[in-house]
Order: sequence, then structure tokens, then C-alpha cells
Amino acid sequence: MPNALARGTGGPVTGLSLSSADVRARAAPANLGDRILRVVLRGAALSLVLLVVGMVAEMLLRATPAIRAFGFSFLYTSTWDPVAERFGAVPFVFGTLVSSLLALLIAVPLGLGAAIYLAELAPRWMRSPMAFLVELVAAVPSVVYGLWGIFVLAPLLRTWVQPALGKTLGFLPLFQGPPYGVGMLAAGIILAIMVVPFITAVGREVLLAVPNTQREAALALGATRWETTRIAVLRYGRSGLIGAILLGLGRALGETMAVTMVIGNRPEVAMSLFAPGYTMASVIANEFSEATSDLYLAALVEIGLLLLVVTVIVNGFARLLVWSVGGAVKAARE
Repeated sequence: MPNALARGTGGPVTGLSLSSADVRARAAPANLGDRILRVVLRGAALSLVLLVVGMVAEMLLRATPAIRAFGFSFLYTSTWDPVAERFGAVPFVFGTLVSSLLALLIAVPLGLGAAIYLAELAPRWMRSPMAFLVELVAAVPSVVYGLWGIFVLAPLLRTWVQPALGKTLGFLPLFQGPPYGVGMLAAGIILAIMVVPFITAVGREVLLAVPNTQREAALALGATRWETTRIAVLRYGRSGLIGAILLGLGRALGETMAVTMVIGNRPEVAMSLFAPGYTMASVIANEFSEATSDLYLAALVEIGLLLLVVTVIVNGFARLLVWSVGGAVKAARE
């Protein structure tokens, strides 16, 4: 190239005549910086993976005495007796699942309805402020919800809601027993209030990611606004909405403080929603500082390990569903 330029101009162009050694010398600092940046960023990414692996390994190590002592019976026995050192996780797994499923039963219609309204039906001037308020509610500390549950929700349930449910639906085992106020029903309602903003925020983003061509095609065929939303939008973003629900489930499974303050903290399996219960997160928060023996401590760590595994699986599956919608939208746009 330098020779061609020299021939075209009638003489050598010394300013453009760079040897390969000069090019390598000038490019070397940039390449060195790129290599350093790549190594630093790779180390930052791998450190997160190593952190999770280290947490699991340490919890497995600490839970080894309980795993050796109880084996798989830890997962299907309901005895929790620290004095006799007999431990079973069934009451806590049961309380975690029941309170979380009850929360989803209440939160899913509210969260999805709010997401559909904000993404499809709300006036444009209202969408951003309402979305901001929803995200603001999601940022409220859980202890605030717990205090509200103790001083407002529990008396309301004990005085009005639970007696009314007992009179009208008392023939069902779910609504039998004395109205304590605190219990599984209170925990489910608190979790529902905390989960609704997550489902609404993620669901709204999923619906906004649906291409407008889907809506335009349905409207061009004569569909109404609701038919367009139901057929073109909700069907297209179905997997992402399921992912939003599962993200809410993951949030409910790991909630500690608010649930601990209103669930009653009694390690038993009861069919009534009025009865007190216990969750995996609550028993760890309440009894970890009181664990006086190695086996007792190992049993609590094993419950924490079980909770970690369940939460990671649920959240991972939810993320895959949400990403599937994002990938489909990207492929459609390309």
C-alpha cells in the first residue's frame, strides 16, 4: 500500500510508511489493556458462580451431621424436638408451600390484571406514574409489612374475617378452628401483598415486549380490544407471564421477616388456614441463635440448603420462561 501511494503521487509518502514492527508496537498497549479487561471481567463473572458453589459446599459440609443422622427421613418426618434431637422438615416444607400457594392464589389475578391494564388499557399519561408506584411498593421493607400484619391485618382477621368464614364455610376443613388472627391465612395474605408488585412489574414488561404487529393484525381482522389482548397479546406472552408468576413464587418461598411475624410459628401440619404454622425461612430466623447442639445446628442448615435448592430451581425456571419471550420477540424483529 505505501508503494502504490508513492507511485500515484510521484514520490514516497513517508507519513504513511509504517513498518510492521511499528504497527505492533503501537497496537501492543491496546491489546494488553484488552487482555487485562477481559481477565478482570471474566474473574468478576466467575466469582459469582464460585460464590454460589462455595455457599452450597459450605452448607453441605455444615449439614453433614444431620444428613448422616436422619438421611431421607428428614424430608418426610414431622417431629421437631430439639431436646430429644429428633428433627423432621415436613412442617416447615408444608408451611412454606401452603403459604406460598395461597399467596399466588390471591396475587396472580391481581398482578396479571394490573399488568394487562398498565400495558394495554391504561391512558398513556397514567402508565408511567402507576408503574413507578408499583415498583415503589415492591421496595418496601418486609418488616414494615410484618408490622402492618400484626397491628392491622391480624386483628381484622380475628374479629371479622375468620368468624365470617367459619360461619359460612365452616363445613370445610380449611376454615375450621378458633380464629387466632395470626396463622396460615394471615401469612398468605401478607405474601400476596408483597408478591403482587413483582408479578405486575415483570408481567407488564413481558406484555410490552410483544410486537405491535400482533395487535395490529388482530385489530385488522375486526377483533375487539379485549379479543386483541386475549388472543394476540396474552397468548404470545404466555410463557413470560408464567415466568413472572414463578418469580413471584420464588419471592414468596424465601420471605422471612414478614411471615415470621404473622404465621404463628408452630411446627405442625394442620388443614385449617386459621391454625398457626411455620416456614423454612421462619424456623431458621427464629431458632438459629438458640441451636445449642451440633446436630440441632446441622438440621437448621439442612433446611436452609433445601430452601436454597428449591428457590434456585424455581427462579431459574422462571428466568428461562421470561427469556424465551424475549428471544422470540428478538427473532421476530430480526
